[in-house]
Amino acid sequence: MAADKHTLTVLDPGHFHAALTLRQRHPRLSDDVFVYASNGPDLDNFLRMVGTFNERADNPTRWSLHVYRGEDHFERLRSERRGDIVIIAGKNDSKMASIRRLHGDGFFVLGDKPWLIDPGALGIMEETVATPPLAMDIMTERHEIANRLQVALTSYPRVFGHLRDDAGQPAISIASVHHLYKIVNGAPLVRPAWVFDVRVQGEGMTDVTTHLVDLAQWMIGGRQTFDFDHDIELLSARQWPTSVPRDIFTRITGLDDFPGALRHRVANGMLSYLCNAAISFRLRGITVAIESRWSLAAPAGGGDTHYALVHGTAADLLVEQSARTRYVTEVTVQPVAGDAGYAAELGSAIESLRLSFPGVGLQPSAGEFRVTIPPSLRTTHEQHFSKVLDQFLCHIDGGELSVNYGPDLVTRYRLLMHAAEQ
Repeated sequence: MAADKHTLTVLDPGHFHAALTLRQRHPRLSDDVFVYASNGPDLDNFLRMVGTFNERADNPTRWSLHVYRGEDHFERLRSERRGDIVIIAGKNDSKMASIRRLHGDGFFVLGDKPWLIDPGALGIMEETVATPPLAMDIMTERHEIANRLQVALTSYPRVFGHLRDDAGQPAISIASVHHLYKIVNGAPLVRPAWVFDVRVQGEGMTDVTTHLVDLAQWMIGGRQTFDFDHDIELLSARQWPTSVPRDIFTRITGLDDFPGALRHRVANGMLSYLCNAAISFRLRGITVAIESRWSLAAPAGGGDTHYALVHGTAADLLVEQSARTRYVTEVTVQPVAGDAGYAAELGSAIESLRLSFPGVGLQPSAGEFRVTIPPSLRTTHEQHFSKVLDQFLCHIDGGELSVNYGPDLVTRYRLLMHAAEQ
């Protein structure tokens, strides 16, 4: 192994996101990956998915997995130190404690969201992100091309203006729908049963909602650190369940019945899974409304949906992924006054954006403008995990990390923990 390469270690990969970080090879990574986990289906599913990356015909990976199976896997990882980076994507009730101990041991840590589901762990999160080595969370939505274009367009005053709350409507509205039964990497995703136990997985307020709050911070924040006590005002928060029938649960998990740990939430053959959340808050005086929901399964030919509307004084910027867009993200500019002068300003902005986003264009339609995105710029949700890993490696090897990264991470979780308690 070359001296300038990093080596990955994977701890207890209970969530398929752990495997997705290995979807592509990386020039700064050794092909040797060391995995420490308890024996069982979570590990087997991880190994199976990584195996498909190695075996695919198009651009296969070459990971050589060295697996330790045992109940003492965490201590073995810490004592053997076979790699300098640890990837954690698994049970959330113990995740923050593991991140803290590994960080204290001197490992770089890349951790899937959510880092915590218990407000009692906020203090150790704050301590962990305040000092090196780097511990970073996996925020994939900042790598979606439509989201990047939406944020980029907000920086053009003559195109977007500035954020506005209008007639009781929030300045930023974001909503997403995900599906418990879905296809990942070309095959039905098998989820472990503990995902449905909110004492282990967490409730809806700490799941996809984490990504959506991060998007709002990105749109509003710039490089100025958010302060929870001065910049955040929680307006409302609620959570509600999705009812999961036994047959759908079996299809998702491969189990014949609900395990004992979930029986207290089962009635008439249906599991009440508290996975949906809505939150409204002000961030530096800007009103944000967020909703994340989980449906049982996508309709035929369908997929996850996303809607993000940002109100500006000159135009609204909409990102949409839905049946209307054939489940492909689209960016639409909806000007307040769509005259010829505005069209020229928007055309000039798009021209300048081509330096960073080659091939983007405009398609006018009924007073609106759709930003056309070439296939070369589009990446899938599965591909975003390798983008996050690349970003993480760049930061480790000397790339600039925003000084407000750690404080903003803590502020995000303080908001979500406060909301979950409502």
